[in-house]
Amino acid sequence: MKYREGEKTDRQRAVGSDRKISTKVVEVIKVAVVVVEVAILVVVVVVVVVVVVVVVVVVVVVVVVMVIVVVMVVVVMVAVVVAMVVVVVVVVVVVVVVVVVVVVVVVVIVTVEVIVVVEM
Repeated sequence: MKYREGEKTDRQRAVGSDRKISTKVVEVIKVAVVVVEVAILVVVVVVVVVVVVVVVVVVVVVVVVMVIVVVMVVVVMVAVVVAMVVVVVVVVVVVVVVVVVVVVVVVVIVTVEVIVVVEM
């Protein structure tokens, strides 16, 4: 087969079309690489955000639990102090009542003895 000048052979046409296809493939690969890089970046950002949120939640929970424990300890300590004060007050009141009763009984007995002795 004879080709006219400037006309491409079948092989030249095939090579040219391969080059066009390979250029398009390279462009598609470049776009795919950019898409994959963006996807990886998005995944990394999401993972970092999730980790930060989890850490913040854990810290908040720990702080709340510590505050609750401290409040409970303070409440228990106050309750113990109040109970001790109540016990001391009750003991003092009982002692005072016993002393008053003993004094009254002694006074009554002495008065009765004195009255009996005086009348005799």
